[in-house]
Amino acid sequence: MEEEFKHMVRIARRDVDGNKPVVNALADIKGVGIALSGAISSSMGLDLNQKIGYLSDNKINEIEKSIRHPEKLKIPEWMLNRRNDYETGKTEHLIESDLMMRLRDDLNRMKKIRSYKGRRHEVGLPVRGQRTKSTFRKGSSVGVSRRRRG
Repeated sequence: MEEEFKHMVRIARRDVDGNKPVVNALADIKGVGIALSGAISSSMGLDLNQKIGYLSDNKINEIEKSIRHPEKLKIPEWMLNRRNDYETGKTEHLIESDLMMRLRDDLNRMKKIRSYKGRRHEVGLPVRGQRTKSTFRKGSSVGVSRRRRG
């Protein structure tokens, strides 16, 4: 028996549009990209083009459990977003607010120990070695000031 269509589906503390295909709807969740959503969908045997609003509540609960613990579906370790965590040394996958809090803690730790990356984050400059002659300009220091002729 096909259940009725749900316009909004609640997955992992996030409302997802029911008109989107399963892969795109899962990719809307922070911490789940298009590659991981495709891997989860195919390993669960879902039709990738089916709209997520037509899925049953049981199937949505299964999807949510697999998003929280993708290693149980034999998803490769390189697809997880917290490999060899600094504090625990474990490999795990975080989503939504848990991911944001952990990233904020990482940045605060780098700032506290005064690492190069931490200092660049504090000042608002690029962290990964990009050149700054022409890009990353913001504020009042943009451009060249000319001397006035009187």
